[in-house]
Amino acid sequence: MTETTFDRTGITHIVWDWNGTLLDDNHANLAAVNAVCAQFGREPVEMDYWRSVFRRPLIPCYEDLLGRPFADGEWEHAERLYDSSYLEHLHTCELSEGVPDVLHRWSGGGGTQSLLSMASHEHLVPLVTERGLTSHFTRVDGRRFATEHDSKAEHLVRHLDHQGIDPAGVVLIGDIDDDARAAREAGARSVLVASGLMARERLEATGSPVVDSPVAAVAALLAA
Repeated sequence: MTETTFDRTGITHIVWDWNGTLLDDNHANLAAVNAVCAQFGREPVEMDYWRSVFRRPLIPCYEDLLGRPFADGEWEHAERLYDSSYLEHLHTCELSEGVPDVLHRWSGGGGTQSLLSMASHEHLVPLVTERGLTSHFTRVDGRRFATEHDSKAEHLVRHLDHQGIDPAGVVLIGDIDDDARAAREAGARSVLVASGLMARERLEATGSPVVDSPVAAVAALLAA
């Protein structure tokens, strides 16, 4: 992590991402991607490849992956197929290393934290509850509405507005470049973890600090 690019001044609240950040689900994501590939006649991909090309918006990302545009109704079919395959593998996904201890560490230092994911709200909330994490967060939000650019930015603005939190005191910890973009557009800061769905060099290209894990992110925030 490049210390000179990161100003910790005034940070009191973390907004955590879920998939690829607090939840170690890369293998479930890849299995779901390859289920889509199989349905659409594309050879399966490896994790390193997927981490090099994955991006939001999702539709053009998948169209590039499959080598053609979606016809009417095909994207919705791909989404259902992805969701079905992901759910088949979800029971094998563990919390990322150091979770929930790292959540205790941040709150023990006087900070507050919430959770914002681009997974659907109805899907997210039971998962967080089942894993006993809800009490750590001042608010838990999944994707509640569609946006033109399929970005977390508008969701983050609403997430903070609902809590009355000044974005100047917020850091978003996530695993893809859209997390950095969302934080920047909302007036917050970001730290990216290289353990999720995007290759480290792509994360570093955002200009946000990049660390190996959620534990490393909080350690950096708490460093004197």
